[in-house]
Amino acid sequence: MSFTSRLAPAVAALPLLLAVACGGTAAPAGTTNRAEAGTTAPATAPSGTGGIKINTSPEQNRVRAEKVEAIAAKVPEAIRSKGALTAGFNGEGAPPLVFLADDDTTLVGVETDLAHLIADVLGLPLKEDNTSWENLFLAVKSGKYDLVLNNVTVTEERKDIYDFATYRVDQLAWQVGRDSQITKIEKPADIAGLNVSVGSGTNQEKILLEWDAQNQKAGLKAANIQYYQKYGDVLLALKSGRIQAYLGPNPPIAYQVAVGGDSRIVGTLSGGGPVEGLIAVMTLKGNGLVQPVNEAINTLIENGKYAEVLKRWGLDNEALPTSKINPPGLPRQPK
Repeated sequence: MSFTSRLAPAVAALPLLLAVACGGTAAPAGTTNRAEAGTTAPATAPSGTGGIKINTSPEQNRVRAEKVEAIAAKVPEAIRSKGALTAGFNGEGAPPLVFLADDDTTLVGVETDLAHLIADVLGLPLKEDNTSWENLFLAVKSGKYDLVLNNVTVTEERKDIYDFATYRVDQLAWQVGRDSQITKIEKPADIAGLNVSVGSGTNQEKILLEWDAQNQKAGLKAANIQYYQKYGDVLLALKSGRIQAYLGPNPPIAYQVAVGGDSRIVGTLSGGGPVEGLIAVMTLKGNGLVQPVNEAINTLIENGKYAEVLKRWGLDNEALPTSKINPPGLPRQPK
């Protein structure tokens, strides 16, 4: 079984300020620099100074793109004849990925912005649907959704059923309280004996469990792993000291660190663990849509619209230089 990063909403609405994350950092010793390998370097914590204003109102004034006839012509007739591109989202996420605007109805975030841009290039209006995380996969499989942009990680198991066109680096972050004595978490031994939290049924949980297993095998203390259904509960646990660190998706954590001021990021890692994690548009395998979607993303990268959207949401450091179709994904899990 394989999972992807997902996150429940915070208890209270967040302020409308997000500090832009710092530039890439050097790769760990003995590894290939991610920028040279065709991706970005790991994300780092926001500086907490300066920033960009985040629009959380339903009136988004989104970045838009022009239709590209040559790419639009490649959209399968079965999809084009419907007159719209249907996209599924799970609106229970946290900023800046996909979440509900101030009206508690409109879906906003970097994922929805990119979905609208892709639809623009393909010459089709975007029809959004808000559903549960689990139903995103079922709805694509049944043909109800043409595509999904919802922080979905490419895995080898998912590639059996779905096609993928990449658009972001999958980054995870370690979050600690502002006054924590922990200064860095970069390897399994750093969490030995700590009270830590992670989202249940996520890829980061799998990574955390692997780290803990390595520690115990090496004779180190086991971590005390706690689970919370909502990110707001995680923040309260950090503040009260019930947990010492939380492992989750980098974008929402970077946002909270920037706007909350009561926590810090002390380490980042690929969402794929030892394998490079990649976030991608998910479509039904073999339905012919992934090729035009891939070409649309690369067009948006080339014309600067893609970078404009990522900058708007403070995710410049998760950009990819090019979109790829069905790249190597997270390894299959033992059965």
